[in-house]
Amino acid sequence: MQQDLLNDALVSLRHADLDGKPSVEIAPTSKLIAEVLRIFREHHYIDEFTFVPTGKGGKYDVKLSRRINSCGVIKPRLAVSYENLERFESRFLPAQDFGILVLSTNLGVVSHQKARELKIGGRLLAYVY
Repeated sequence: MQQDLLNDALVSLRHADLDGKPSVEIAPTSKLIAEVLRIFREHHYIDEFTFVPTGKGGKYDVKLSRRINSCGVIKPRLAVSYENLERFESRFLPAQDFGILVLSTNLGVVSHQKARELKIGGRLLAYVY
């Protein structure tokens, strides 16, 4: 029984990338998974992803770029203010300016770099490096 779709998707990504596979299918899907994949694509952690409709909600075909060392969800989804972003960077990422945190904000799902530019906080969702 699946409890956290985002966690299942990121575990599939990480394992496929470590196994050297060129692509991976992620199912079941959600809009949150699509937004996190979009951010991963913007930062070149994956090459591309496409939604393939099936009879049961669809799936994502993700082409990997072999750049993911680790990725995962942050549980519990901690609320973080703009001033405390650096503290959580050092907690979840191995080095400064290496990897990204994914936040859910009132302006949508963004990376911690974009949140810093916009000077907004949000809830931590995931990390990748």
